[in-house]
Amino acid sequence: MAGSGPVPSTPLLDAYAGVRPATQPVWFMRQAGRSLPEYRASRAGTAMLDACLTPDLAAEITLQPVRRHGVDAAIFFSDIVVPLRLAGVDVEIVPGRGPVFARPVRDAADLADLVAHELTDDALAPIEAAVAATVAQLGDVPLIGFAGAPFTLASYVVEGGPSKDQLRARTMLHADPDAWRALTGYLARISGAFLAAQVRGGARAVQLFDSWAGSLPEADYRAAVLPASSAVLAAVQGVPKVHFGVGTALLLPAMRDAGADVVGVDHRLPLDEASALLGGGVPVQGNIDPALLAAPWPVLRAHLEAVVDAGRAAPAHVLNLGHGVPPETDPGVLTRIVEWAHDLP
Repeated sequence: MAGSGPVPSTPLLDAYAGVRPATQPVWFMRQAGRSLPEYRASRAGTAMLDACLTPDLAAEITLQPVRRHGVDAAIFFSDIVVPLRLAGVDVEIVPGRGPVFARPVRDAADLADLVAHELTDDALAPIEAAVAATVAQLGDVPLIGFAGAPFTLASYVVEGGPSKDQLRARTMLHADPDAWRALTGYLARISGAFLAAQVRGGARAVQLFDSWAGSLPEADYRAAVLPASSAVLAAVQGVPKVHFGVGTALLLPAMRDAGADVVGVDHRLPLDEASALLGGGVPVQGNIDPALLAAPWPVLRAHLEAVVDAGRAAPAHVLNLGHGVPPETDPGVLTRIVEWAHDLP
């Protein structure tokens, strides 16, 4: 199995373990993406999900930002709906829109049809192969596996595609709690199996993304979302687990309680305030405002200094964005941030 044997220490893994390393670790969410010309060249003529399920191509795209920027981790190139596609669910990523499901879950029959699609180890073979091919070329740079959290996946599945307010999902959560538990339980099994396959392939940490959880009050999150997210994180053992959501300032303690070792923080909440909410004992990740990537360097540098200074309130801090890299970002800016971070005293 890839990744067996002693795991060498790295700045990122030290920080994830709560040990502040000598060098400030940094990576970027969506770092392997549309901001890189080499990514666009690699993806030319290939649909997103096809790229994710072609092991050599997925490995190449995952490696590109490590080569270009010198970041302290690779994040596995994939998409949150990949495990559903591997289970046989009819889903496509429509350019300019996002994931679109042929049969949204609107009633009991729809739900029964969805949960009949089980994800097998054989179906996950391309994921393990892509991870193993990536790890073989990364050397000591750790690979982070990732998956979508059940609430975010449920939002797409119930709506049939992207939604600005997750109204249908939030309605089901209250109006049909039995169906909601069945749906999120299924999605937890799918995402958990997806993460476990990445760890088998050699991923040395994992991150669970809950892009839309910020639409929920804490009581709803704890009652109807936390159990499923906890099941995903419990599906992997032996590696650090990062939990990240957008607009989730009020949910950070609950996201920690789902089983996270590290909590990602978006750009809306300073890291010292986030650390205080978390009780001061949890490593944090974040939280550069992606909008400032397009600002003049003195403005961006002042922001970086503020982020790193606030991150000192936590036991350890991994510098990252407060969300993903915007497609129009100058790749040179990301490289400059990495160099700046690595030169910090």
